[in-house]
Amino acid sequence: MKTFGGAVLFLDRSDINTDEIIPSNYLAELPKQELTSHLFENLKIEGFNPAADIAGKKVIITKENFGCGAERDKAPWALEVNGINTVVAPTFAKTFRKDMFANSLMAIEIDKKSLADMFRTFADKDTECKVVLNDDGTAKVKLIAGSLSKSYQFTVDDAEKALFNKE
Repeated sequence: MKTFGGAVLFLDRSDINTDEIIPSNYLAELPKQELTSHLFENLKIEGFNPAADIAGKKVIITKENFGCGAERDKAPWALEVNGINTVVAPTFAKTFRKDMFANSLMAIEIDKKSLADMFRTFADKDTECKVVLNDDGTAKVKLIAGSLSKSYQFTVDDAEKALFNKE
């Protein structure tokens, strides 16, 4: 059974588009493994430094409409080659979410109230995430920072269930 989770990168912005995830010229010019150093190089968020902030992160927690913009089926590759296996957001661009699943990456849609609590409680801490699929079919995102721990329910669909069952 595949597991999802790890160290969290909080990106406090809505509408992060595919050009900000990975510039299109790299998708045409570079092989998949060489995309690593270009992830989020065009993303502008105050206090965010892609060269220093991405290393070791496995989960992104961000705002609405992640992956919007030009449809690029290979944009999730830049996440994958950097070790990122999960993105948590209230909404995703439809095609980007589909491409995440096609690359065996988890795209979790969480309600805005839970997302606001995640940012308020954990964004300024070294946070770990565990994505849990319960036997009864329910699912949760569990965030842990030191002795602080909170869980957030989300609806799991058939595509997400299938990802957990992959090796």
